[in-house]
Amino acid sequence: MTYRRLYQPKVKTGNWFEELLIKEDTIKEFLNKRGRGELLSQKVDFLKQNILKPVNLSATINGQLRFGDVVMLVNVGGADREHSALSINANIDNLVKTSPPSIKIPCGVSGGRGIQSCVRTAFIITSVDGSPEGSTLHFDQSFALRTTSGFAKGCAKKSGLQDVYLDETLSILSRWKISHFDPQERFESEGLPVPANEKVLVVHCMTNQGLAVLSEKQLWTAYGREYEVVAHTFLDTHRAEQDVNFWILGTSDPAGDGLLFLRHLQLEVHVQQPT
Repeated sequence: MTYRRLYQPKVKTGNWFEELLIKEDTIKEFLNKRGRGELLSQKVDFLKQNILKPVNLSATINGQLRFGDVVMLVNVGGADREHSALSINANIDNLVKTSPPSIKIPCGVSGGRGIQSCVRTAFIITSVDGSPEGSTLHFDQSFALRTTSGFAKGCAKKSGLQDVYLDETLSILSRWKISHFDPQERFESEGLPVPANEKVLVVHCMTNQGLAVLSEKQLWTAYGREYEVVAHTFLDTHRAEQDVNFWILGTSDPAGDGLLFLRHLQLEVHVQQPT
């Protein structure tokens, strides 16, 4: 004769007490982390709430860029890629919960597909030669790019070219200049005021390499799939720069009608030689 044991729902089997303690500890740890804001979802929300906070771009009255202007650097795009903005590529480990929140450096940059003016995409044109704030920026004049919360510098993760990244120190690696995008007009434009919201080249002074966005080298970031940004000049068969090197330093409309550069379509930037 075969005997079978009958268990009622209230009967506990196995290591039930240990499993209960583990479950209680897990819940307690979850609640403690949530209280301290240490959950992954909370970190992501904190990052995006701060780095995606809207920033007002400077308004150009005479159409010329000035030192102290808050601008967006927007790549004009091409047949194989969308418009993209130079963006701080900060993750949850880069943002420090100080008051106000700050970015842990060094920190990378990327070509973000979202064209909105925010902490992540806003940069300040900063003097490195003693030019006073508010004075006009000229072609081939050195300057630095500073974020609204710090400065940017340049080997790239995928391409092996000169990387562009954010750092806090102001050095020769942080110096850039603007050149005319058309080689035939470049010499004549030297010393002239740099126009806002028009296509130009952003050139690294030390290496003479142009800021570029690479459509074939894409990065997965906390903000989605974005383009790698490097300092490298890409030339066509006529020895002219390609559209990956074309940028617009975008400002807002003085009349309050949005971003002017959309109608034509905030750390220092340093560069490091590839090893």
